[in-house]
Amino acid sequence: MTSTTVPAAKPLTVGSARIRYTTHPATGAAPGRDLVLVHGTGGGSGMWDPLVPSFTERHTVHLPDLSGSGVEDVSDDGGDLAVEQLAAEIVAVIEDAGGHPVDLLGFSLGAVAAAAAAALRPDLVDRLVLVAGWSDPDDEYLRNMMTVWLAIADNPAAFGRYATLTAFSRDHLNTIGRDAVEANAAFMQPTPDTLRQIALNLRLDIRHLLPRITADTLVLGCRQDATVPAANSRALHTAITGSAYDEFDTGHVVVYEQTEAFVTRVRAFLDRG
Repeated sequence: MTSTTVPAAKPLTVGSARIRYTTHPATGAAPGRDLVLVHGTGGGSGMWDPLVPSFTERHTVHLPDLSGSGVEDVSDDGGDLAVEQLAAEIVAVIEDAGGHPVDLLGFSLGAVAAAAAAALRPDLVDRLVLVAGWSDPDDEYLRNMMTVWLAIADNPAAFGRYATLTAFSRDHLNTIGRDAVEANAAFMQPTPDTLRQIALNLRLDIRHLLPRITADTLVLGCRQDATVPAANSRALHTAITGSAYDEFDTGHVVVYEQTEAFVTRVRAFLDRG
């Protein structure tokens, strides 16, 4: 099943930021709660496009493009990004889409922002899925990885190739072949917005918010993750009372490496009684 039309993006103003989101209606006869999917660093909600048809069988899906996404019509004051701002933008999308509790899924930086949103507005989040996320700046591997990524920003080819190396497992890169690898390397570019998001990755800290999460939570880690090592996801799981944990044998971008298995695991969590 594939979408036949592309919904128009709806603009929202949140503080000094202008963001947007699109809504894909549920196609099934008995839709569940609305589902909000939050993108990671260096791109917008388009990362979810291949997965939307699988989720709209049961859910109305909202796809926000947040500050720093670099997407057309998304803008802010250009200053340092804050995870609280991203969380406020997620909350604004939920409120604008109806204001009733939703299921919320975030990937990478989106997982951090989604966790913050769930902590700050527990009344708006029923089930929470955090994929390849982290909570604080104290992991020396993560700090060095992000620091190197910023340091090579003046070399776009190296920047994109480094992002590809850390995003995907070796097996996946060899499976998709050279043309696809080169396309991935060319996709990630050191735009000002992407650099602002990486700088946020280096300093964000949501440890004080995690005890406030009351949503039914599933944390997903990636065993071969060279961007955000799986130990960070395990730490999130430990810090969120009552959360469940599962792990994929993939690199950082599990949503592309094991799409079917990822969708199956998430749907089983969201659709259970």
